[in-house]
Amino acid sequence: MDVSLTMWVLTVGVLSALIAVDFFFGRKPHEVSLREAGTWTVIWIALAVLFGIGLLIMEGGGPSGEFFAGYVTEKSLSVDNLFVFVLIMTKFAVPAQYQARVLMVGVLIALVLRAGFIAAGAALIANFSWVFYIFGAFLIWTAWQLIKEARSKDEEEEYEENRFLKLVERRFPATDQYHGTKMFIRENGRRLMTPMLIVMLAIGSTDILFALDSIPAIFGLTEDPYIVFTANAFALMGLRQLYFLIGGLLQKLVHLSYGLSIILGFIGVKLVLHALHESGVHVPEISTPVSLGVICAVLIVTTLTSLRASRKQEEAAASAAPRA
Repeated sequence: MDVSLTMWVLTVGVLSALIAVDFFFGRKPHEVSLREAGTWTVIWIALAVLFGIGLLIMEGGGPSGEFFAGYVTEKSLSVDNLFVFVLIMTKFAVPAQYQARVLMVGVLIALVLRAGFIAAGAALIANFSWVFYIFGAFLIWTAWQLIKEARSKDEEEEYEENRFLKLVERRFPATDQYHGTKMFIRENGRRLMTPMLIVMLAIGSTDILFALDSIPAIFGLTEDPYIVFTANAFALMGLRQLYFLIGGLLQKLVHLSYGLSIILGFIGVKLVLHALHESGVHVPEISTPVSLGVICAVLIVTTLTSLRASRKQEEAAASAAPRA
């Protein structure tokens, strides 16, 4: 796609306006109900679908298919983020009424950071076609790591602060008490950080790790920076509501890591085939419709098998309880 600077500015402006509307409705600290989370989740998904339809009308089936494939992939990978978000909220004991604000700012930080990754990735691809080999190999390696982590996952897993957070906490004095949504307070003449700022930085900086596999993954589906950015934006902006909507279901998605590993491995192979094709080797390439079909099929099967396995575990635990 040949996207003009005007279109880029217009797109960023519209997305910023949508974020502002979302922020306006959630500006007062409160516990997010399932009804509110469900309503906004439907709205964000509907906006993404409308954007994809708009691409279909204006640019044709190719860009539209790439957007939907990228959006579904990023959305599925972002669900994996929610597991870590739950651990972060637990680690910092974030009160329920402040969790929506934490997620909003954390997601905004993540979106800005991802924009930088996307720009860097697009520049690399434009100048060095061999980078597809690196992206493909990295995704296949990540897929294998996901499988190993899923097989050895500990039920008592805890969030461990990254080096960036530890550096911030060492350099800047902080209080261990929440003071509403304030990120800084003044106490005895000293300016102190509150846990609110720390947890926001935790969510935003943690997303960098997820971007390391999600950005190469979506570049395996499309090389268009505009589609990569918009797919990431729509996937991330609905993440806050999704956290409250399926928070209770996350523990039931026991096979999600296996599904994501299959998707990442599939896209990794697709990238390697594309790199070989670009190098002049006659190999088959995987089309966007096939990619979208495989991704959706894997997610559906993974969800169904996860729910079935969770139900069996619950039934086994219920039958064992009377004997105990």
